[in-house]
Amino acid sequence: MIPGARLILLGRQGAGKGTQCVRLSRHFVVPHISTGDMLRAAVREGTPLGTMAKEVMDAGGLVGDEIMVGIVAERLAKPDAVGRGYILDGFPRTVPQANGLDDITADRPIDAVLDLDVPRELVLQRISARRVCRDCGTNYVAGGVDKEPWICDVCGGDVTQRDDDTPEAVSRRLDLYEEQTAPLIEYYERQGRLIVVDGVASTDEVFRRLTAAVSYTHLTLPTSYSVEISVVAVP
Repeated sequence: MIPGARLILLGRQGAGKGTQCVRLSRHFVVPHISTGDMLRAAVREGTPLGTMAKEVMDAGGLVGDEIMVGIVAERLAKPDAVGRGYILDGFPRTVPQANGLDDITADRPIDAVLDLDVPRELVLQRISARRVCRDCGTNYVAGGVDKEPWICDVCGGDVTQRDDDTPEAVSRRLDLYEEQTAPLIEYYERQGRLIVVDGVASTDEVFRRLTAAVSYTHLTLPTSYSVEISVVAVP
């Protein structure tokens, strides 16, 4: 069996993280753990931290680093994550969260921090072209010459552009990502744990590059040791 792995996947919105996380999760037989999944599970289970997070969210606030780190600690202590590992998607988002994650994983360190690198101009183009069915949520891509009205092939609902997928709204989200994540990228670069993988290719080719990068770390690095690695395009 393919060995498990403990991974963090970073990347801009529209870089394809969601698709690749699902494929990596199946490949390494580990859970794909997203920030949203962790929050919803903690709230649903009524854990003390989940209750605190719900109060913050119900009041319209953002869940703070301390609560998020605690929720992540709870999730990573579950048997499926302890046994084979996991893929973290959307966490950490800040350097304090990364510090907290280092404490949580001190006994079982992260194998690799993968940064799926897709240029800002391309992800802006991708997200701006995204269309979604109002009824069933099926995603489509606008090609420039589209039906009016655009009817969903799955359920017959209206296919439209989400309000937050306009170029202006997407650009604001990308600005926020750059502001939050640039220090995080530098943090993992200084630790020598960051692997930059070129995400401009077919879905299959990007998946091959990601798995090659993880295999490289497994073959050359003990989990308690790290060196500086930067792979712009894994051959």
